[in-house]
Amino acid sequence: MCGGSAGSATGTALWEGEPKDALSLYLHIPFCEVRCGFCNLFTRIGAPGELTTRYLDALDRQATAVRDALDAQGGAAPVRFANAAFGGGTPTYLEAAELERLCDIAERRMGADLRAIPLSVEASPATATADRLAVLAERGATRLSLGVQSFIDAEARAAVRPQHRADVEAALGRIRDARIPVLNIDLIYGIDGQTEDSWRTSLDAALAWRPEELYLYPLYVRPLTGLGRHGAAQRPALDTALDAALADREWDEQRLRLYRQGRDHLVAEGYVQVSMRMFRRADAPPQGADDYACQTDGMIGLGCGARSYTSTLHYSFDYAVDLREIRTIIDDYTATEDFTRAVHGRRVDGAEARRRHLLQSLLQAAGMPLAEYRKRFGTDPGEDFPAELAGFADRGWLERDADVLRLTPEGLAHSDAIGPELFSPEVRAAMAAYELK
Repeated sequence: MCGGSAGSATGTALWEGEPKDALSLYLHIPFCEVRCGFCNLFTRIGAPGELTTRYLDALDRQATAVRDALDAQGGAAPVRFANAAFGGGTPTYLEAAELERLCDIAERRMGADLRAIPLSVEASPATATADRLAVLAERGATRLSLGVQSFIDAEARAAVRPQHRADVEAALGRIRDARIPVLNIDLIYGIDGQTEDSWRTSLDAALAWRPEELYLYPLYVRPLTGLGRHGAAQRPALDTALDAALADREWDEQRLRLYRQGRDHLVAEGYVQVSMRMFRRADAPPQGADDYACQTDGMIGLGCGARSYTSTLHYSFDYAVDLREIRTIIDDYTATEDFTRAVHGRRVDGAEARRRHLLQSLLQAAGMPLAEYRKRFGTDPGEDFPAELAGFADRGWLERDADVLRLTPEGLAHSDAIGPELFSPEVRAAMAAYELK
C-alpha cells in the first residue's frame, strides 16, 4: 500500500470499538495458471511442490488470529459477516478438496455462514471444472465471476491470455449446469487490434448466456505488467512529448468510444448500469440479503494481496507486482507464525474519511444520499469539497438535487478520472514516493 506503516498495531487494537455486525470477508488466493498481460494484481504463475498446502496453512493461522482479535472484546460487539468473496489470483486454481478447506477456513475459523450470505468466487475458464464448481455450489456460492475478457481468440492472445472460445463456452456451460444463481462475465475493451465490430461480437457472445451481471473493464497498461514491459520494448520512438501525448489521447478516445458502445448495447438489452464497469440484468434475482455498506462497514481481508479496512485504518500484508517480489512475499507469508499485528497500512483521519465516503458513493450510479453524508460528518459535501465538485459540475459530470449527489452518464464514463481528483494532497504525495516492486 502507498505511504507507510500501520505502526505495527495489534489486531485487537485495530478492531477495538469498531462496528462488527455487518463485515465483509475476503480471502485471496494468489495463484494463476497463466498471468494475463494486463494484470497488476498480486498473483504468481503456478504453485510448485506443496505451496498451496503451505499457503492454506498460513491462511488458517491468520484467520485464527484475526477471529481471536475480533472476539477479544467479548459479547459487547457481536461479530457478523454480511457477505464473503474469494478472489485472486484465481481461487479455482485450487483443487476441489482445497476449495473445501478454503470454505472451512471461512466458516470454522472466521465464523462466516457461507450458505446464509452472498458468496462470490472468481474463476478462469480453464479452472471452472465440474468438480470445483460442485464444491462451490454445495458450500453456498451465490455468484461466479468468469474472467473471459474477449471471445475473440486473437484478442485474447493480444492481451497475453491464451485461450480458445470453445473452451470459454464450455466453461460457461459448466457454470450454468452447476446452478450457481449469479453468473458474471468480465470483458475488456481497448485491446490491441480490437474494433467496434469485434467488441460487439464479444458483447453478443456474452449476452447469449444471459448473465445476471457483466463487468466491462478498460484496458490499462500498468508498470511491471507483461504488456507494460512488452510495450516499452516494442513501441516505436516518438519524436516529441507532444507525439506521445497525442498517441495516448487517441487511445483514450478509442476506449471511450468502445465504453459508450458497450454501455448503450447492454442497456438496450435490459441491463441496468450500477457503476462505470458493472451492469446487472434488470430481471436478475438478488443474491440474498446483504446489508454491507462499503462506506461505513469494515472489511477483513485474509491472505497475500488482501486489504482490510476499519473506520480509521487500511492495512494489508506486503504487496508487489513483479513476479520475483511476489514469490518472496508469498514465501514470507507462508513462513509467518504470528499474524497478530498489522505492519503495512495507512491511517484514515476525519478528512480522509470524508473523501473516501464521497468517492465510494459517487462512483456508484445511484449516487450519494446527502442525508447520509450529513448524518455521518455533520457537514455538506459542497462545503467540504467546493473546488472538486464545482469542477466536476462545470464539465457536465455531476448533478445534484435536494436529496442526492450523482454523476451524470458522462460523469460515469469518466469515473477513472474523477477518483484520482478526489485524492488528498497527502495521499498524492505518498503515491508519488512509493517505489514500485
